[in-house]
Amino acid sequence: MMTIRQAVNWGAEKLRDNNVDNAEYDSFELLSSINGMTRTFYFINGDNELSEKDFSLFKEYIEKRASHKPLQHILGKAYFYGYEFVVNENVLIPRQDTEILVSEVIKVAKDGYDILDMCTGSGCIGITLAKKFPDSNVTGVDISDKALAVAWKNKCNLDADNIDFIQSDLFAALGADRRYDIIVSNPPYIPTKVIEGLQDEVRLHDPMLALDGTEDGLMFYRRITDKSGDYLKMNGYLCYEIGAEQAADVSDIMKQAADAVKQLEESGFDFSNLKNSRLEKQIGLARNI
Repeated sequence: MMTIRQAVNWGAEKLRDNNVDNAEYDSFELLSSINGMTRTFYFINGDNELSEKDFSLFKEYIEKRASHKPLQHILGKAYFYGYEFVVNENVLIPRQDTEILVSEVIKVAKDGYDILDMCTGSGCIGITLAKKFPDSNVTGVDISDKALAVAWKNKCNLDADNIDFIQSDLFAALGADRRYDIIVSNPPYIPTKVIEGLQDEVRLHDPMLALDGTEDGLMFYRRITDKSGDYLKMNGYLCYEIGAEQAADVSDIMKQAADAVKQLEESGFDFSNLKNSRLEKQIGLARNI
């Protein structure tokens, strides 16, 4: 049998041979999910023998990861803003980029706000905001019942009592009298033709519903922005995660929506709060005035 250290090295080599990024990290994480070891335990006791039972399961995990099944899907969990979320093939894996969106929302939010998380998926955005603002009422919306089942698990696991979920095609199932201080969304925004060139971990394992922004990647920004004025309170915010090259297009969509509203002599959008981060992803904020 192998030692623990030999097993981690063996797994990393198998993953590298199959062009898996972060091979050493993933190999360690997969084995530690089986035997519960910490990094400290590994450094001190890495020469201990690994049991045959543990190695058998570890080998199964390595084979799955070598086929480019995401690490988070194998483990059944992902971490976002310091919280552990259940994930599977029915939801987009929470990503660090999206934490920037949450940070920007926290800057403009106040406890007690009514917040709508559109295209909620695993619920990571809405639940995080619910935890940060316990006196707020948060609503998560998604068209996928399978995604909402995951979101409900995360709500229960994280004791987020102040968030509820609604199955809806965007605003379709929301009451006409609902109003929100903040609408936040990380919608599908990848152009259809680009999806085929994405990493296997994304292309083959993330749900297409959470990826496909149709031909130009902008359909959901158009649909959400078009209706958001009907659901935002005065001085409310519309907050998006935006693809790396989409800031100008999404800004134009927001401005066109504002111009159409202003023509009706109603409230419009102030774009002074549109922000682009210097990361690969960008964040767009607009305020209803």
